[in-house]
Amino acid sequence: MSESASAAFDRCVAGGGLVVFPADTVYGLACDAENPIAVQRLYQLKRRAMEKPSAVMFFALERALTALPELGPRTRSALSRMLPGGVSVLLPNPQRRFPLASATDPGTLGLRVPFVDLLAAVRRPVLQSSANCAGGPDPRRLQEVPELIRAGADLVLDGGELPGTPSTVVDLRQFEDTGTWTVIRSGAVGERELGESLGGP
Repeated sequence: MSESASAAFDRCVAGGGLVVFPADTVYGLACDAENPIAVQRLYQLKRRAMEKPSAVMFFALERALTALPELGPRTRSALSRMLPGGVSVLLPNPQRRFPLASATDPGTLGLRVPFVDLLAAVRRPVLQSSANCAGGPDPRRLQEVPELIRAGADLVLDGGELPGTPSTVVDLRQFEDTGTWTVIRSGAVGERELGESLGGP
């Protein structure tokens, strides 16, 4: 990857395209989070049911916090301790932001902020999912991304071999009010490390 890859990513997404890219865990597939045609293409390429939600990804935490001003101070502080990194968080979504990502659960928003230094200049939020067919293995190398997805994407970025463990999914929907959190899917970040950031589950 290079500095030009970041610009190419931004241009492709802005034009309604799909990008295969290296995150900090596994290879992902991304598009403009607010472009319904691009989102439909992404779901069709993955063979993913449209009613299943996806995460919105920002490449810098401050951009995510700016885009979600309704988040309370306790939640914002927790996010600043966990992100960027290999965690996806479920947040309350009272303003019904990014409805294409929330799908049939508009009151919840999945947020992801990976640590991908060379994509830090990408300013646009994207809807993202792992670059696999629904139910398939998470790809750690570009060659493991299904050929159908690589051929169907408008831009493919090779970041070499990745760790290969998907992000840990943490439910923070009650965190602001009660300080409680739940691991929905184990992954790249362990519960002990999360506990150091969030306190007891």
